[in-house]
Amino acid sequence: MTVLTHALSSVESYVDFFSRQPLPVLRRTANELARFAQAIDDVTRRDIAATVQADPLMTMRLLSHIETHRENAQNHDITTVSNAIVMMGIIPFFRAFSELPVVEKVLISRPKALVGLLRVVSRACKAARYARSWAVIRRDLDVNEITIAAMLSEAAEMICWINAPDLILRVYNMQRADQELRSSIAQREVFGITARELQFALIRVWRLPKLLMQLLEESQSSHPRVRTITLAVDLARHAARGWDNEALPSDISKIHNLLHIPPEALLRDIGAPEEIWPSLMPATRRGI
Repeated sequence: MTVLTHALSSVESYVDFFSRQPLPVLRRTANELARFAQAIDDVTRRDIAATVQADPLMTMRLLSHIETHRENAQNHDITTVSNAIVMMGIIPFFRAFSELPVVEKVLISRPKALVGLLRVVSRACKAARYARSWAVIRRDLDVNEITIAAMLSEAAEMICWINAPDLILRVYNMQRADQELRSSIAQREVFGITARELQFALIRVWRLPKLLMQLLEESQSSHPRVRTITLAVDLARHAARGWDNEALPSDISKIHNLLHIPPEALLRDIGAPEEIWPSLMPATRRGI
């Protein structure tokens, strides 16, 4: 795999470069799928889906694969892991995804980049869990679609940690040196484009779920499904910095206004430690 060490001329150039690199998956995912392949007669679609959905990289790889290999007669998008596996079949799935590259090996010589990637992956999985729980509370018509969209909402950053680790580390170092520096400004200075622009392009070219596109469109920001995902991503990002993060009260107030559940139930649902509930409770009370 080739690592990008310099900025390219356009967003299209980045997508073309990234598209030519094999997308690695987490080691645990590769090991689990290899184990399933050895006992294929005893493996169910649910077993496979659970493993894939725990890894944003494998989820991305599967959905992109199914879309680029879709039949002409198929006129609807595959937006969930379970549907993708049904569409492929179990045996063709293992045939397509044998000998998977492993991200821990790909980034073995760049430990800082590996840590950065794993933090984003952890954040994405947490956002997916939040979004799934809230979609159930809201009785959304497709909980799985919401879950996958939340998990892939930071796909562009994951791709950059894998394929352009030196560049994204420069972005993080710039922001660490100047905490007032906005991400988009640092990204444009280093990459020549923003993560938002790259995310748009990846969704189009890799045919990722269209719900991801709605997340980036300001006209869709008030839609309950989009708010569910946006708030889940924000909460996961802020909580990762500690439950004393100053942005959390505002996040929780917005979530409460979306879900309209008792404040205690909300704080319990997101896993906030009970000892800090008093500091967060006023935010939820204001939303009542």
